[in-house]
Amino acid sequence: MGTKPKIHPFLSSFFLFLLVSSHHCFAVQNEEEEEEEEGIIKRRDFPKDFFFGTATSAYQVEGAYLEDGKGLSNWDVFSHLPGSTPPSNFSFPFQTHFPNFGNFAARIRNSDTGDVADDHYHRFLEDIELMHSMGMNSYRFSISWTRILPKGRFGKVNRRGIAFYNKIIDNLLLKGIEPFVTIHHHDLPAELDKRYGSWMSAQMQEDFVYFAKICFEEFGDRVKYWITINEPNVITLMGYTKGVYPPGHCSPPFGNCSTGNADIEPLVVMHNMLLAHAKAVRLYRTHFQKKQGGSIGIVAYCHMYEPLTDHEYDIKAAQRALIFIFAWVYDPIVYGDYPKEMREILGSQLPSFSDVEKDIIRGSLDFICVNHYTTFYTKDCLHSACFGGGNHPVTGYLNTTAYRDGVSIGDPTGIDVFFVVPRGLGKVINYIKERYPNKPIFVTENGYSSPQSEGNETEVLIKDTKRVNYHKNYLASLANAMRDGADVRGYFVWSLIDNFEWADGYDTRFGLLYVDRKTLERRPKLSAHWFSSFLGGNLHELTKYSSIVHKNAFDSLMDH
Repeated sequence: MGTKPKIHPFLSSFFLFLLVSSHHCFAVQNEEEEEEEEGIIKRRDFPKDFFFGTATSAYQVEGAYLEDGKGLSNWDVFSHLPGSTPPSNFSFPFQTHFPNFGNFAARIRNSDTGDVADDHYHRFLEDIELMHSMGMNSYRFSISWTRILPKGRFGKVNRRGIAFYNKIIDNLLLKGIEPFVTIHHHDLPAELDKRYGSWMSAQMQEDFVYFAKICFEEFGDRVKYWITINEPNVITLMGYTKGVYPPGHCSPPFGNCSTGNADIEPLVVMHNMLLAHAKAVRLYRTHFQKKQGGSIGIVAYCHMYEPLTDHEYDIKAAQRALIFIFAWVYDPIVYGDYPKEMREILGSQLPSFSDVEKDIIRGSLDFICVNHYTTFYTKDCLHSACFGGGNHPVTGYLNTTAYRDGVSIGDPTGIDVFFVVPRGLGKVINYIKERYPNKPIFVTENGYSSPQSEGNETEVLIKDTKRVNYHKNYLASLANAMRDGADVRGYFVWSLIDNFEWADGYDTRFGLLYVDRKTLERRPKLSAHWFSSFLGGNLHELTKYSSIVHKNAFDSLMDH
């Protein structure tokens, strides 16, 4: 994301989405806002077989970016462009050899990279022990595409990469932790960008299915929960609308890049990702699922959106926002085609599925996954003037804001446009339940980043009472939705550990575990202790990792 711009009273939905590290839906209800209440939540509010876990992704935590045969990913290239030192095995300018990567000034905050990240590649046993001590019974992580296939299907399989993930899976299972494996979480072989522009080309579908097949063959005997792609609606928005993720494509008014068309490219990229997902699911169901006994789905992010006013236009705008972000992903996968509202606005710019493709994509999921962080107000741009992209068809003709009459929608977080609004999670879940009935749901990301204004001292970051309250209140909202009939099967905290938060680098911290950036030492935060108590983990074992234990604050939180 780089340096964050000044936030205007109204922001286009696409402008908002570029500022997330990953992540996100929205639902619409016309009732008056309810008062937020302190969440009173107990483990018994959830089923005994409910999954409580943490989440990470390969590029954000692993490091070892050139070790044991790993190839260069799009993020390896992107994070070193320009003004930073290229990876050591490249002696030529990246821009010359990766022409599909756009030029623009702001890249990663502080010139951070994932070259080392949290060194999870060498410290995964310690990290597994820590999540076990917290009482977590599941862990969502991703496979680095270039650790398995350094050059995609244009090179050999890297057996050392397969051995690494076998060790993670086996050690998770030894601790009673269920692996939830994401096949593609933003990072992909730079070779594929170089050859044909990756997701801009239908060839990418073939490459993705080839990669997925290897994952099913090598890990499927032990992995029972597969996620094909993490947040295709973030990849389109960040990479092809605002240009702050690779390949750095954008166009005005969304950004100023050397290449890109923000009105067209996101639609093409999403189309290819959805078909890649569907073909991978078909492969899994045809050749692996019956024997291996697993299940498979895809993740979309989803903010909650509420109308800015009670005017009919704003109410419809909030409904439209939901469709243009969440239903854009899930309507084709559940029902076989894009929402009719999108077709009415976008016309022929929205790609079409053939009859054969509709048959492949329809029903290509066993469960629904949603990443949710915050809630926004929504303003209509069909019947009033807007700026910043809100007047473009691709945005759904709407703007968004976190403010009404100068008052924010909730307490601030470390992401400028993210605020704490617990009711949003319950509303999102209820929306999913109603639009896609009879589908199991997983909350695959939900988390809190501490505001920079609170300071960066270690003790301040570890004594994260606001993160504890965030999770308590969001879990209470989730439990209410489940009491209303939502079939939610799991909840994953973003994140296990402070990590490389994409364009924000390491300044934005979502982890339950604090990481010293100089030594990479892990220190459990107060939130890790709270989850350990909540889930019946090993508090004594967890405390051994922490030289700072805020007993008074912890005891106070346990009283609630």
